[in-house]
Amino acid sequence: MKKVILISALCIFSYSGNAQVTIVKDSRIDELVNAQGQGAMQEINGYRLQLAFDSNRSFIDDARSRFSAQFPKVDTYVEFVAPHYFLKVGDFRTQLEAEKVKAATASQFPTGFIVKEKINLPRIDQ
Repeated sequence: MKKVILISALCIFSYSGNAQVTIVKDSRIDELVNAQGQGAMQEINGYRLQLAFDSNRSFIDDARSRFSAQFPKVDTYVEFVAPHYFLKVGDFRTQLEAEKVKAATASQFPTGFIVKEKINLPRIDQ
């Protein structure tokens, strides 16, 4: 690959007229570039706290707003798997982190439980 680039560069610099360079590449390169550009959304194994599920979206939205009022820095996620909506919160790296939030929300969400799944990298607040 380095030889091809070097030869191409020498050809371009040695030719003084108008020249055209045709780049032939694998289509997977574009996919890799796009994936790299979305690096902020990388996922790792971790834990989330599932607080509620219901077929009524307004019930889930109400639960989400109650949780966000208590924990504004913890991300919330609403997933739909027919016919139910699921409210999951947090991007916890360890089960202990999830247990702490579960204990703090036990009075408002007594049926909450911890699920192991892919999470977004937790944000770093300064």
